Amino acid sequence: MDRTQFTYLEFIKQQFTHFKKRAEEAMEQLTEPQWHWKPNEESNSIAVIIQHLHGNMNSRWVNFLISDGEKQTRKRDMEFIDQHFTKDSLMQRWNQGWDLLFKVIENLKEEDLMKTITIRNQSCSVMHAIQIEIAHISYHLGQIIYIGKQIKNQDWKILSIPKG
Repeated sequence: MDRTQFTYLEFIKQQFTHFKKRAEEAMEQLTEPQWHWKPNEESNSIAVIIQHLHGNMNSRWVNFLISDGEKQTRKRDMEFIDQHFTKDSLMQRWNQGWDLLFKVIENLKEEDLMKTITIRNQSCSVMHAIQIEIAHISYHLGQIIYIGKQIKNQDWKILSIPKG
C-alpha cells in the first residue's frame, strides 16, 4: 500500500510500533542494573521512565473514550521513585501499557477522531489526545536511548542509520 493511502489510525499504529521497537532494541543492550542507572540525582533511570510510561498509559488508555485521561487513582509522583522492580517486572509493566494503547488504537474508528474526551478536566479531540501521547512517549523513548548511549558509549549498537 502506498504511504499516502494510509489512514491516520494505521499511520499512528505504525508510529507507536516503531517507537516501542526502538526503545526495546535500546533496552536489550543493557543489563538489569543499567536499567536503574541515572546520570545524576535529578535524572530518571530507564526503570523510572518505564514506571512512568506504565502509569501514564494506564491512566490515558483505560476507558479512553468515556473517562478523564488522568485517573484519580493514579499516583504519578510514585512513578518517579525507583521501585527497584526486576527487569522482568518492568517489562510486564512496559507491555501492559503498550497492550492497552494498541487495543484502543485498534478499536478506534476514523469517525472517533473528532470526538471530545478529557484529560485533566480539559476537553480535547481524540486526535489531539493521540498527538499529545505521541509527543509524550517519543520524548521519554528518546531519553531511554540517550541513557543507553551514555552507558554503552562506543559499545552502543546504533539503532538507526549509522554515521558515514
